[in-house]
Amino acid sequence: MLTGKKILLGIGGGIAAYKAADLIRRLKERGCDVRVVMSQGAQAFITPLTIQALSGHPVSSDLLDPAAEAGMGHIELARWADAMLIAPATANLIARINAGMADELITTTCLATSAPIILCPAMNQQMYQNLATQDNLANLQRRGFPLWGPASGSQACGEVGPGRMLEPLDIAHMLELFFAPKLLTGHKLLLTAGPTREAIDPVRYISNHSSGKMGFALAKAAAEMGAEVTLVAGPVNLATPHGVKRIDVESAEQMLEAVMAQVDEHNIFIGCAAVADYRIATVATDKIKKSAEQMQLALVRNPDILATVAQHKPKLFTVGFAAETQDVEKYARGKLEKKQLDMIAANDVSIQGLGFNADDNALVVFDKESCQHLPATNKLTLARQLLTLIEQKLTAQ
Repeated sequence: MLTGKKILLGIGGGIAAYKAADLIRRLKERGCDVRVVMSQGAQAFITPLTIQALSGHPVSSDLLDPAAEAGMGHIELARWADAMLIAPATANLIARINAGMADELITTTCLATSAPIILCPAMNQQMYQNLATQDNLANLQRRGFPLWGPASGSQACGEVGPGRMLEPLDIAHMLELFFAPKLLTGHKLLLTAGPTREAIDPVRYISNHSSGKMGFALAKAAAEMGAEVTLVAGPVNLATPHGVKRIDVESAEQMLEAVMAQVDEHNIFIGCAAVADYRIATVATDKIKKSAEQMQLALVRNPDILATVAQHKPKLFTVGFAAETQDVEKYARGKLEKKQLDMIAANDVSIQGLGFNADDNALVVFDKESCQHLPATNKLTLARQLLTLIEQKLTAQ
């Protein structure tokens, strides 16, 4: 999403300037070309040499540097950037940007650029809550400056409250969202992810190998593409994607209940969870002791969440997943027709390195009229490709 994007990073003079080193690394690993402008104050916290080594470019800091003006001065920097990211944006720097001052290189570049300018505030909690700072931020926001943060928590001064700069990884994720094509703006997506656990007794359960990675990748990609996303997740060890509403469940019956409570608020449903087909008929109230050589468990069928949603009125655009180990197309097409789905994404989980627990996957996507092969790649890229197909199908309806 950020490959080739030209990001001009302005580093203000606050203790959070040390986070700029990690921020540059996060942006570059996503394919950004990063150039840096440092205030004089910032250089007291982190050296230009460190920043230059990480960015791969000379650091600009002096507004009246003859060498810089002969090469890439403030006008050249302003024209070069796809976005200007100011992190940390100190109270002093925010005040001077709001006033339209051009007294040093960062503020001058802000005036000279037509690129979006994103501010990541960072300061003492009392300075942040001061009415002057709040007025400055409100005015900048009215002018269209995106404000990312601050977070709350412990500060270098020993106080606790709002004013911490967002973590570099969070800023990188927000920049991905900022530049993502908003193909799904106006759509509300409900999806399931991960396994379900069907209790045997208070300490044992039946489950499967699903990690939830594909479903969480879909949630992240859909949010990037502008959708309002609700994620109903089985028991997984994954962080909630930025901007996604998450509901945690364990069993198939709990998942169905959570889905049906949300279904009327959405127009797209993706059933990516690996829902257990069966559950224990009678769950033991106490731990079953190991006594007999054999034990038999009576199983009953779980509700079919995907088929239930597909029959719901008003109808949602319903997409299923089919994880198979043989005859992938046969079983996927059968599931598409039997459950009256709009689309199904099938994958062969018997292929080593793809499917359950893996970071990569490959899909064959079927609808009633067509078949699309999405070759093996990381699950986030694959999620974006699948969501693009869904958007195209919705647009054609």
